[in-house]
Amino acid sequence: MAASLTIKALNLYRGSEHLLTLDETIKGGEILTIMGPSGSGKSTLLNWLSGMLPKGFSAQGALYFNQQDISHQPSHLRHLGLLYQDSLLFSHLDVAGNIAFAMPKGDKQQRLKKITEALSQVGLSGIEQRSVSSLSGGQQARVALLRVLLSQPKAILLDEPFSKLDSQLRSEIRELVFSQIRALKVPAILVTHDYSDASAAAGKVINITKESEHA
Repeated sequence: MAASLTIKALNLYRGSEHLLTLDETIKGGEILTIMGPSGSGKSTLLNWLSGMLPKGFSAQGALYFNQQDISHQPSHLRHLGLLYQDSLLFSHLDVAGNIAFAMPKGDKQQRLKKITEALSQVGLSGIEQRSVSSLSGGQQARVALLRVLLSQPKAILLDEPFSKLDSQLRSEIRELVFSQIRALKVPAILVTHDYSDASAAAGKVINITKESEHA
């Protein structure tokens, strides 16, 4: 059975202010794009999905993975991969250490072999022991992506992940990310301001209108 992520009858609130309503199922390999102005609830949606809703916000609704309700599971048990606009790599770990950090525990040699193969697939052969601070922005973005993919996530949440890349690199990394999501048949949700991101995702696009002037 293909994986699916279902958001059922979700209503998000900031205090008493209603932010958004959502009722969607994302199948494996599909990318749902959420667009809207700052303050419309896009990032709050990702916080709710990942089980990290900030204080002052509340939600009604449920989150299902393959018909299993995970709404009340703690964040670390949801196994959702998060990709942000900043790579958020650990400067005290080398490239292999950064990727291994999120991987399921297992035989060390097997894990290293997977890391080596994955780096090769994205054009980064031989950099396992490089310091992440010595990498270019595009290289860091690839390493961040591999860290998410090799963690074997049930679904992937993308929070403006391409916004800090220049236009050529943006297109290249975006295609890499989306092709990996489709190949692994993982459900994904993309939050973005950029219409070219939404177009490249080639899935359903939901525009959230801002119901309040508050940011």
